[in-house]
Amino acid sequence: MSNPEFNQLLVSQADFLKPFAINLTRDTEAANDLYQETLYKALANQEKYNTGTNIKAWLFTIMRNIFINNYRRKAKQKTIFDNSGTDFLLDNKQVTVSNAAESGIRIKEIKKAINDLPEIFKTPFLLYFDGYKYNEIADALHEPLGTIKSRIHFARKLLKEQISRF
Repeated sequence: MSNPEFNQLLVSQADFLKPFAINLTRDTEAANDLYQETLYKALANQEKYNTGTNIKAWLFTIMRNIFINNYRRKAKQKTIFDNSGTDFLLDNKQVTVSNAAESGIRIKEIKKAINDLPEIFKTPFLLYFDGYKYNEIADALHEPLGTIKSRIHFARKLLKEQISRF
């Protein structure tokens, strides 16, 4: 196939790529970049196109592969470009050191808030927190299932109010 014939075929069949690019990227600017890169690769690899092959499928495959490769590349990098005056590349995978003293205080406050709950709410909540299912808690406490669910709900609500500053 000659150059002008291929170009004409490419131009006539390329419009369907735009919605596909938007569907992949969920961003208009990125979709335009992907669309342009797909057309560029199609033109650069014109000799790999076999006459009579479904050009739509060929272009879809090129676009999908470009998208996947870009996604994988971004996932590997995980870097942030800092636009400050010094222009540093910051690595997202840096290890952060937690403040054990601060988290210890928070845990103590959370445990205190749980212990300060009225007994009617505290027992079902602690059982639920330990991994028991609603019906197991209801059986163990000899209460209706709806009552257990509402008590756990109210316990969560009370804890949320008491610990809202975290």
